[in-house]
Amino acid sequence: MKIGAYQFAVTSDMKHNMDIIEKAVRRASEEKVKLLVFPECALTGYPPHDIENPSEIDFEQLAVFYEQIQTMAINYDIYIIVGTIIRENKKYFNSAITFSPDCENIVYHKRALWGWDKENFCVGNKSGIFEIDGIKIGVRICFEVRFPEFFRELYKEGTDLNIILFYDISNKEDFQRYELMKSHIRTRAVENVCYTLTANTIRPYQTAPTALFDRSGYVLKELEPNTEEMLIYDLNDTQLDFGEQGRKCLSDLLITNSD
Repeated sequence: MKIGAYQFAVTSDMKHNMDIIEKAVRRASEEKVKLLVFPECALTGYPPHDIENPSEIDFEQLAVFYEQIQTMAINYDIYIIVGTIIRENKKYFNSAITFSPDCENIVYHKRALWGWDKENFCVGNKSGIFEIDGIKIGVRICFEVRFPEFFRELYKEGTDLNIILFYDISNKEDFQRYELMKSHIRTRAVENVCYTLTANTIRPYQTAPTALFDRSGYVLKELEPNTEEMLIYDLNDTQLDFGEQGRKCLSDLLITNSD
């Protein structure tokens, strides 16, 4: 299955963000991509970097953009994961919506909230798991990468591919933070024996990668930081190697004993 991730400079202008998303989906369709991922809050902008708070969002306009993305998912036969902000009963959630060609959309709300997230959003309670052609996929958002518990949930559900949407940036170049975030992603991939795909915004300076890691934490493909670009990779599942078999065997044993 061809998978993709698109990194770009998310802004406060939803129309501008939507134009970029539409352009990326069309290109992904030409490349026969089946699943395309965008960063955290890619459609709405992230508070307070791009917008002061979620109440500033025009949710009627946002609903129109959702319909457009859904139409693209149907017309191009592609799954599209977009970071956004959802309002439910006067509560706001930092969310990822998976738009599917069959209109069976999956919503995930970020649960690890701190700082700006805690000031603007409520804690979610959804699993973030769906399937494409028998491939089980789990979605997580940004800060959650620092906590193995969120990904152990996905391991127990047997996900084949985990996806992390990021809005992780700095006002100055920070190579050490970039490598630190990369190490978190690598560790989540290794300990859960699972392919892991990430998508991040790029401005002012990108401090987490847009990349694909294999089940042993090796980078299969990584985009150049701070540059608008699409990652495309034809992910063909293979048998577990010796080390991967060992980690999975012991993980299963530990989970069984803890239960």
